[in-house]
Amino acid sequence: MREYLKFYIDGQWVDPVELKTLDVENPATQEVVGKIALGSAADVDKAVKAARKAFDSWSRTSREERLEVLGRILAEYQKRFGDLATAVTEEMGAPASLAQRAQVPAGMGHLATAAHILKDFKFEDDRGQTMIVKEPIGVCSFITPWNWPLNQITCKVAPAIATGCTMVLKPSEVAPFSGQIFAEIMHAAGVPAGVFNLVHGDGLGVGVPLSSHPDVDMVSFTGSTRAGIEVAKNAAPTVKRVHQELGGKSPNIVLDDEVLSKSVARGVGHMMTNSGQSCNAPTRMLVPTKRMGEAIAAAKEAAEQITVGDPNGNATMGPVVSKLQWDKIQTLIKKGIEEGATLVTGGPDRPEGLDKGWFVKPTVFANVTNDMTIAKEEIFGPVLSILGYETVDQAVQIGNDTEYGLAGYVNGADLAKAREIASRLRAGQVSINGAADMSAPFGGYKMSGNGREWGDFAFHEFLETKAILGYAPKQAAE
Repeated sequence: MREYLKFYIDGQWVDPVELKTLDVENPATQEVVGKIALGSAADVDKAVKAARKAFDSWSRTSREERLEVLGRILAEYQKRFGDLATAVTEEMGAPASLAQRAQVPAGMGHLATAAHILKDFKFEDDRGQTMIVKEPIGVCSFITPWNWPLNQITCKVAPAIATGCTMVLKPSEVAPFSGQIFAEIMHAAGVPAGVFNLVHGDGLGVGVPLSSHPDVDMVSFTGSTRAGIEVAKNAAPTVKRVHQELGGKSPNIVLDDEVLSKSVARGVGHMMTNSGQSCNAPTRMLVPTKRMGEAIAAAKEAAEQITVGDPNGNATMGPVVSKLQWDKIQTLIKKGIEEGATLVTGGPDRPEGLDKGWFVKPTVFANVTNDMTIAKEEIFGPVLSILGYETVDQAVQIGNDTEYGLAGYVNGADLAKAREIASRLRAGQVSINGAADMSAPFGGYKMSGNGREWGDFAFHEFLETKAILGYAPKQAAE
């Protein structure tokens, strides 16, 4: 039973101003496995003041000093790899194999990428008389989600550290264990007091004060579009920078070629990873209408090879994170059936033999149209919609016919055609044939947010631009 009843503020573990607690449930067993303290506006204020005090000195550190700190953080992170993997499985139900293969390594990847970029990043641009300077924006508040907890923490913290910012983190109260361990890592790495602070809590008690605090210069939020809108509203009166990575309903266009079945299987596997709880999941698969039968057969076979069960066992898919999430997914699965989509496999209720835990059947719908609820709403569960298209132009039109624009996918043998389609999709990141790159910018168009994370693009989010005129005197007239 974990008990995390202190916050990490100004380099120390401190008691909340007023102790209120929240039970944390293991979604695979529905048992309470921990307890955290819930912060308040008073706790946020203490953390922000610590970050503000630390900013004066941290913002003036050298590139070499920050590289050394990032190196120490990465080393301590690697020491706690096993603890982090166990925590992620316990708090949000990721299979142990996924936690070890992807969830925890994602954090190492962002830390290493930030250090690599920092070595040669240009903070100054000499333009003769004028010097353009990139300076840290200041105190940042980070509000992170439960689905890829370490990925979302480190893709904010690493570039913030690298650029000289200070910060206050609120990890998700649904999956807070990995965030707590991350704070322990920062302390063990000797990150200067006040540079990194952590306050546990919920959206109302901590998220709102963090996004509205007048001494916070930037708020970076990852979560639902609905919550992101509220964050922006809270931030508006103080005109702070707002960075948001929000929802998605990403299209996956499968080309009409000899590898269609392979492309469909890849898409199903990607969709079901992490129980479908990824904002960039390829939730809408577009296939040639004339080959719908072939696509259905391939999707059915791929989905039915996925094993669901104990995330500490050999199952390839664990539970979804909570009853709230489970209920929402069940409602939308039933909606898909009611609206006339073809249920290929899966469906409502728990998988057979699982009477406890928030497990969902890997579900595939076919003959979906883009006006159906399951094609429009972000389900955030292992539910795939297959839509038909007559022409590539129609596929692109359907792909773009969404309020979201976080990610897109193109799969097929013709690389030239895939590139052309990728260029037409209105999304912040488009992957061809399963390609991945941790240094590529990640973020969305439209209702999927603003700003970019990952790689060198993330650095710019944490920097202000200053022009110093007259930096060099004019050449004397000859």
